[in-house]
Amino acid sequence: MELVLVRNLQHTYPDGSTVSLEGPDFTVGAGQRVAVLGANGSGKTTLLHHIMGLLKPSGGKVEVFGLDPNRNFRRLRRRLGVVLQRVEEQLLGPTVFDDAAFALRNQGCSQPEVERRVREMLQEMGISHLGDKVPHYLSGGEKKKVALAGAMILNPPLLLLDEPLDGLDPFSRQELIQLLLRLNREHGTSLIIATHDVDIVTELADVVYVLGQGRIMAVGTPAEVFSRAEVLREAKLAPPALTTLFHRLQAAGVPVSLPLTLGEAEASLTALFRRLGG
Repeated sequence: MELVLVRNLQHTYPDGSTVSLEGPDFTVGAGQRVAVLGANGSGKTTLLHHIMGLLKPSGGKVEVFGLDPNRNFRRLRRRLGVVLQRVEEQLLGPTVFDDAAFALRNQGCSQPEVERRVREMLQEMGISHLGDKVPHYLSGGEKKKVALAGAMILNPPLLLLDEPLDGLDPFSRQELIQLLLRLNREHGTSLIIATHDVDIVTELADVVYVLGQGRIMAVGTPAEVFSRAEVLREAKLAPPALTTLFHRLQAAGVPVSLPLTLGEAEASLTALFRRLGG
């Protein structure tokens, strides 16, 4: 089942500037992890805002759960979780607990239910110890987790993330990546990740859409997309460093398979050394 369908989207801003995404349909199925990959200004955030129902397209078609999100904003809102690039803009509660509880209280849940569900969510996010803290004084990684707790508190089937790892240190990046993968695996949450960061795509996505030049330039698995060096150049993107390194090894005649992650690189090199040792 398609949770999201976007076809030939066009949007005109009040200043007259336009964003268009022509080409193949953009679709998201149940349980999929979809990366929207593009350089700054390629239309990634505009696409997310249309899926969220914040913008009305001037052309094309946008459907979320079979509905026009701009016309059905309130009806769809509880089925979408959102983590903004600037998470400070969505941290509204005076404490971490209150921020995570906001949507539940807005739904009229009883206080005992609010207490139970918030504590369970904070535990799942690994931030139970931050419940009484003021969100704006937390680290970048902690703020992302608080925003994610608030986004997931109603257990939405679809989660939208705009540059989710932007500004995080390597340890916090890995923590958040593993957390998102667990949400997808254990809850079946579909993910839409808008990013310019090619390295997170290899770890988080099973489908990649490359945006650039007013269109969807490529669609495929990370391996398929990152093998198309010419398309990436046209989109003003570079393949992951590991991909570039192993392409050069292959070009030099070294018999290695092409990895996307550190784990795959380790396995490829280990297999090579075993062959050489044998």
